[in-house]
Amino acid sequence: MQTRTRKIVNTIAAIIPAAMVIMSGIMKFNPPADMLAGFQKMGLLPHLPMLGIMEIGFSLLFLYRPTLRLGFMLLSCYFAGALATELSYGLPFNALLPMGLVWIGTFIRDKGLFLSFLQKPAVAKA
Repeated sequence: MQTRTRKIVNTIAAIIPAAMVIMSGIMKFNPPADMLAGFQKMGLLPHLPMLGIMEIGFSLLFLYRPTLRLGFMLLSCYFAGALATELSYGLPFNALLPMGLVWIGTFIRDKGLFLSFLQKPAVAKA
């Protein structure tokens, strides 16, 4: 793939999942009624602002290239916890889509994170 096309694809792969998660984080500060009912059922209403701040912060780490891996790990853990919570309360799997997009975006931007076994180990020189 050409360099310009690769940059465009990498940018799109970063922006789409991050924008989705940032919008979700912003919605935590003023949730719609149906979203509010789900969080009330789970007992998370007092924690919504902190969850929103976490989503926005983790997404910003994901967008910034030097902290991509840290942002990926934090977002993966966050959405795994959200998915487990949704499963335990019998709610729809809303965390599955953003988590999948984060994984796809990370794979496009940094294949070495997933395919590290294909890289040759560095040989120490004496």
